[in-house]
Amino acid sequence: MKFLDQAKIYVRAGDGGAGCLSFRREKFVEFGGPDGGDGGRGGDVWAECVDNLNTLIDFRYQQHYKAGRGGHGMGRNRTGKSGRSITIKVPPGTQIYAEDNKTLIADLVEPGQRVLLAKGGKGGFGNAHFKSSTNQAPRRANPGAPGEEATLWLRLKLIADAGLVGLPNAGKSTLLARVSAARPKVADYPFTTLHPVLGVVARGGPQAIRDAVDDTFVLADIPGLIAGAHEGAGLGDRFLGHLERCRVLIHLIDATGPDPIAAYRTVRGELAAYGAGLAARPEIVALSKCDALSDEAIREQSRALAGEIGRPPHAISAVSGRGLDALMNEVAEIIQDARSSESSREKEYDKNRRTTVNDAHECR
Repeated sequence: MKFLDQAKIYVRAGDGGAGCLSFRREKFVEFGGPDGGDGGRGGDVWAECVDNLNTLIDFRYQQHYKAGRGGHGMGRNRTGKSGRSITIKVPPGTQIYAEDNKTLIADLVEPGQRVLLAKGGKGGFGNAHFKSSTNQAPRRANPGAPGEEATLWLRLKLIADAGLVGLPNAGKSTLLARVSAARPKVADYPFTTLHPVLGVVARGGPQAIRDAVDDTFVLADIPGLIAGAHEGAGLGDRFLGHLERCRVLIHLIDATGPDPIAAYRTVRGELAAYGAGLAARPEIVALSKCDALSDEAIREQSRALAGEIGRPPHAISAVSGRGLDALMNEVAEIIQDARSSESSREKEYDKNRRTTVNDAHECR
């Protein structure tokens, strides 16, 4: 399945049905009168978050979504049928923006969340609605109201607990393949990942996922950054949006590269230029590909990098497995602390909300 994280769609709700202009005419019925029914309501357009999708690829083949129109009213006071509503299914993490691509309409994170994108038009009144003691034979019926329409942008931001950042060929995909069951493209020649990849990581390796469901986290690998990515160089910084929901960033630096400090500063500069709080996100720095260097060379690079970041980096090798347990344990601890803090805030919010509701009832 191809990965697509942005799509433009057009939605239109159904128009309301027209009211009916009708009079009752039956044999042997002395008094007739107006009996035109109202028109039916137009269908709505909804967006729903579902858990069996992970890309917006479906919107490449269909961009227009239109709900059903309401049926017209009929004689004998019959109301028209309501139009058929439609539901657009999107993956978790989808943000819906207005046509300007800046105004956020909804952020669908949890499966089952729904949002109304376009409201159907109301049905028109039939002439039976206008009858009164002074107007016993109204010859008036309303047309249905038009349904709402809009052009929207969908953006997918993957829901991951940790994200891998670094220059191209820093070993991000190799690390993800080693610590999870994900299978990103890995080869013995230089190339860069073209789209984000997710993997589930558990302490103890991929085989421990079943036994440690509560101690797992989702790790995201995004395409590498280069100098000037925020200006569109390389693949640009469009994939950095997938890191906005991450609780911690793992910054990989190629230990075999010519200047690890320059590589670190390049990526940090692109994170700061992108914004969205990524530069302030908790960060763990690791020197990758340490199996290709001597212990003395690794110590020398670690000392130099520690002077830049303020603490010694992890020395790891995704090929030999060196240092991976310590790295993943630190990542898991940061994520667990963040989850605990979020849970505490949610409980405090619920407690305050219940207190406010109870106070309101007592005041009544």
